[in-house]
Amino acid sequence: MADDLFKALADSTRRTILDELTEKSGQTLFEICSRLSMKHQLGISRQAVSQHLAVLEAAGLVETRREGRYKFHELNTAPLRQIAERWLVADTSGPEKSTP
Repeated sequence: MADDLFKALADSTRRTILDELTEKSGQTLFEICSRLSMKHQLGISRQAVSQHLAVLEAAGLVETRREGRYKFHELNTAPLRQIAERWLVADTSGPEKSTP
């Protein structure tokens, strides 16, 4: 699972998509494409955005739900928390002291 997550995060376009879903979760493919084009000046096709979303979904970072003919993309931060918790060590030494 970690390999899929790091692969998904390695691409700057996918990170931009995650930024947009952080700002407004529950977007359709059309909304995501519009925001990438207008806000980030990315000239990327709907098919390419759809492929990026598939990679993000495979990594567990994006979940989808259908309502009628619309497919909404939701951000899922659980995989990021799992990765962060994997290497975080509880600090029991107290406040960190700086040395000159």
